[in-house]
Amino acid sequence: MNALTALQPQLSLSLADWLADLAVDALIDEADLSPKPGLVDRRGSGAHTDLHLGLMHASALALWPSFKAMAEAAQQRGEVDQQLRDEVGRLGRDGEAEMLRVTDGVNTHRGAIWALGLLSAAAALESDALAPAQVALRAARLALFNDRAAPVAADSHGAQVCRLYGVHGAREEAQLGFPAVVQQALPQLARSRAAGVGEQSARLDALLAIMTQLADTCVLYRAGMAGLTCMQSGARAVLAAGGCASLDGRRLLRELERDMLRLRASPGGAADLLAATLFLDRLQHGLPAQLGSL
Repeated sequence: MNALTALQPQLSLSLADWLADLAVDALIDEADLSPKPGLVDRRGSGAHTDLHLGLMHASALALWPSFKAMAEAAQQRGEVDQQLRDEVGRLGRDGEAEMLRVTDGVNTHRGAIWALGLLSAAAALESDALAPAQVALRAARLALFNDRAAPVAADSHGAQVCRLYGVHGAREEAQLGFPAVVQQALPQLARSRAAGVGEQSARLDALLAIMTQLADTCVLYRAGMAGLTCMQSGARAVLAAGGCASLDGRRLLRELERDMLRLRASPGGAADLLAATLFLDRLQHGLPAQLGSL
């Protein structure tokens, strides 16, 4: 150790700190990724009129304490059971309330709180088993419990769409172990990286892989089944043409964006799952050296 290193503060993170950092970083990286069809990114607000990049950043940062608290609750409980599910639900509602306070009532990350909250808790339960499929399976087991304290409220847009079109939503996606992430996005991310296309293009390809299969309730609510078909077929076309790094792929991506803007449809469900993808991708590399006592 040289003199300069000796003078530097030795940071020590708890597991819950680290998981909350990963979750917030995943949300910010998802928001910044550009160009995303119909979604907020560095270029603008996409198909939204009430969202912008600064608001997405502020919302993500405001959720850090909630993600940390969910991870801590899982560590303290030590197993997947009804009590942990109730506690994660309570903390998630607290996080949603803070999100709405920061955004002045705009729903920026409700779906991401659900996905990343479950995954943060699942990772904290077994920090020596952080492969994506392992974490997703623990999250699925937790999601299968009902949240006994959840308030009875009017149907969300997602719930209305699921009933109308007979599709599964964010709850069922989690209960199935996040197949859009584990089976679609993460393999595509690995393939694109292996092809040397660059990290931003690889992440865009991962988003498109989610969009090829997901019954995105955000798109269904705004544009119906015709909008969902447009999203899925457009995403498949980009990947079939070589992905976002290819000339043909970029042209088709621009066409997909024009369609999403014309339909005023934003694939917000796919964006939430991309954040989950980035979280699990970083998680699988294991714990950092500066992690303190668990």
